[in-house]
Order: sequence, then structure tokens, then C-alpha cells
Amino acid sequence: MFNLRDFLWNYFIRPMYTREGYNPINTVVYALIFGFAVIYTYKYIIKPLKIKVDERLFLAVTPMVIFGSTVRALVDGGVLKPNPWILTPGIFFTAFFLIVPVLFADVKLKTYPKLTIAWGAGLALYANYLLFKNVKCWEPYELTLLHTVVSFIVVLAFYRFKPFDRLYLYPVLAHYFDIASTVVAIHFYNYMEVHWIERHLVSWFGAYAYYPWITIILVAVYYILKTMVPDEEERNYWYLAIYILGLGPAIRDPAQMILQIVCQ
Repeated sequence: MFNLRDFLWNYFIRPMYTREGYNPINTVVYALIFGFAVIYTYKYIIKPLKIKVDERLFLAVTPMVIFGSTVRALVDGGVLKPNPWILTPGIFFTAFFLIVPVLFADVKLKTYPKLTIAWGAGLALYANYLLFKNVKCWEPYELTLLHTVVSFIVVLAFYRFKPFDRLYLYPVLAHYFDIASTVVAIHFYNYMEVHWIERHLVSWFGAYAYYPWITIILVAVYYILKTMVPDEEERNYWYLAIYILGLGPAIRDPAQMILQIVCQ
């Protein structure tokens, strides 16, 4: 007999606490939630507020992404106690509820994006203060930055040929930062991949398989959006959503490592 409580616990709630990884069911559900969130936040928040989706909006949301990602790492590092609102995916909702009222006020007061940036930066600074107080080893961050710099040089050299929209450069760079942190965590420190498809890829080909795999996904997503989302502003908002998806774990993963790993 189907038990809804057991189903939710096994596929959604328990994985939040145990970090045992994503499964096919919660992956599909979270993907659907993400898709609908992008569509409806654009329709009911961004468009009514007449916010242009450009570099300013990317800049406005970045401090809040840093805050949320750092808080998530502080939980894994034992600095903060686990709570559904600061675990994945709950932290996305927390960050959303924290930024939206300020974004409204920012627009109404005609100060956009200053107030939103200042609010997010204040929260991010406090979270990173807690992070710096509890760092055990900086080596994982150094390795992550090394991998990131190398990949950024390659991406920026390729971008000289203008192969994609300018705003799509930001999600591409965010995801290459994320790849760097993931590769370092798995290859150098034996962390486990939590996404179910990538977990198989890593077991077959090693952590560096992430580079071609994510590149293929980024290319596919770009051309799908160019084909299926003709409105430029709405398409740019999808770029923003993909940027957040990349930057979040890119900030979180090395922060987790420097809290958990003791230098030899």
C-alpha cells in the first residue's frame, strides 16, 4: 500500500539531511519546480516591476546566491545546525523570500539595484565571516581557483569568436567554476557525486569527465533556449536562472571542503 509519508521521507526529506544524493524522482520534481519558478517569477515579478534582465540584475542577485550557498556549506561544516530551510533545496526558497521584498522596495524607491545588492552583500558578509572563523584548510580552495582560472582562460579565448549571447557568458563561467570545485572535491579528496547521472559518469570515466559533459549540456541548453524562447528578455531570464544554478554549488562546494578537510 502506498504511504505518502514514507515516500516523501525516502525520496525528498531524508536525502536533504544525509547528503546521500539525488534520485530520479526528486531530480524530476526539482527540475519541474525550477522550470515553473523561472516562468512564473518572470511573469509575475520581473515583468510587472519592469526590471530589465541585464548585467545589473545578475549583479543584484549574486550576493544573495553567495549568502545562500555559504550558509548551506556552514551546515555541512558543522557550524550551523541542519534545518530544512537552509538545506538544499530549501535554501533556494529561503534566499527567494529574503530577496523579493527588497527587490520590490528597490524598484519602488527608484534605487534599483543598490538596495538589493547592499542587502545581499550584508548577509553574505556575515555568512562568510562565520566561514572564515571556522576554516580548517585553504588547500581545496586554492586547487579550485587553479582549475577555475585555467577553464576561464579557455572559455574567454573561445568567446572572442562570439559563439553565443553575451549574457550567456555568465552562466557558462559560473558552471565552469562549479565544475572546478566538483572535480577537486571528487578527484583530490574522494567526495561523492550526489547527482545520479553524474555519479555513473564519474564511476566510469573519472571526475574530469565533468568538463565535456557539462560543456555538452551548456551548448544544448543554449540552443534549446534560442529555439524555444523567442522573447529576448524572457530568454535572458532563463540565462539568469542557469547562472544561479551554477554559481550556487560553485560557491558552496569549496566552502564545504575548507570547513571539513584538515591540512596534512
